[in-house]
Order: sequence, then C-alpha cells, then structure tokens
Amino acid sequence: MTGTALLLIGTDIAAALILSLGLYYRRHHRRDLVVAFLVVNVGVLAVTSVLANAEVAMGLGLGLFGVLSIIRLRSSEISQREVAYYFAALAIGLINGLPQSDLWVPLALNVLILLVIAIADHPGLFARARQQLVHLDRAIVDEAELVAELGERLGGRVQSYTVQRLDLVNDTTLVDVRYRTDDAVKSRSLQEA
Repeated sequence: MTGTALLLIGTDIAAALILSLGLYYRRHHRRDLVVAFLVVNVGVLAVTSVLANAEVAMGLGLGLFGVLSIIRLRSSEISQREVAYYFAALAIGLINGLPQSDLWVPLALNVLILLVIAIADHPGLFARARQQLVHLDRAIVDEAELVAELGERLGGRVQSYTVQRLDLVNDTTLVDVRYRTDDAVKSRSLQEA
C-alpha cells in the first residue's frame, strides 16, 4: 500500500468522523445512524480500494455499493436529511478509495462535501420552516377552514399541505402540512401560559 493510499484512508476516517459525529450527531442525536454512516463509509472505502486494484470492472463495484445502499435505506424509515448523510458517507468512501495520483482532488472533494452538508443542514437555515403530519379529530372538507385550523393549531402560516386521508365515517383528517412559524404568535402564547 502506497503512502498516498494510507493518507487517503486517514483522510476518509477523519472526514467520516466529522460527518457523523461533528455534524450529524451533534445536530440530530441519533446514535444508530452514526454507526451506520461510519460503517457504510469504511465499507465503501474498503470495497473501492480492493476493486480499484483488482481486474474487475468498476461498474460492478459501483453497482454493488448501490444495491447495498438501497437495501439499507429501505430497511427503516429515515428522512431525506438522513439520506443526504448516507450519500455523503458513500461518496466520501468512494472518493478516498479510488487510486489517485493528485492528492488535492480527493481532499478538495471531501472538504466540499462536508462544507455543503454543514451549510445545508445548519439549524439556522430555514429555522422557521416546519413540516408536520397532523391528525385532526374532525373531517374538514373546506380548504379555507382547514388552512385556518392548521394555522391556529400550529401557530404559524400554512405554506402548503396535502390531505393524506379524509375519513368522513370516523370524522378525522390526516394532513401533511408545511408551515412557517410565527414568532409573534409563539411568544404571545408563551407569555399567556
């Protein structure tokens, strides 16, 4: 194993730790996914390193890690944010596992991936934007009434919604709603409490 390969392995481990512990766990506190991100990253690094040195088509290796990631991503319910972290872990492992003559390219790509996810998942970005699945205890057919009810219950301005289920027999409504919090409404309700 060359010195460049060892440096890339070290870079991969550092980038994977920053991604999973420094960014994801610090913000979202899901221990199970930290383990998954680290193992997926190191696994892809190992498979890519072996396939890069073997006389096997790279397409086979990429197909293999694609199949493995689809199986894992389908086995439990995860958010789109967590899919992004999975993809980042996979990409970092793949980038660092390929043989490189110029060390700056994979280093720059690692930094770029970490920087993009750090900014895109920053808690301050879109801090007032929310998404909620709301189960109302009455069937609301009128759209204006539904928007008003959701806005009042959630303390914000409804930006979009999708009625998932309207049950006229049991008198319930299930709605996936995107809304923007209203700081004035929240501070007023906190003062009243």
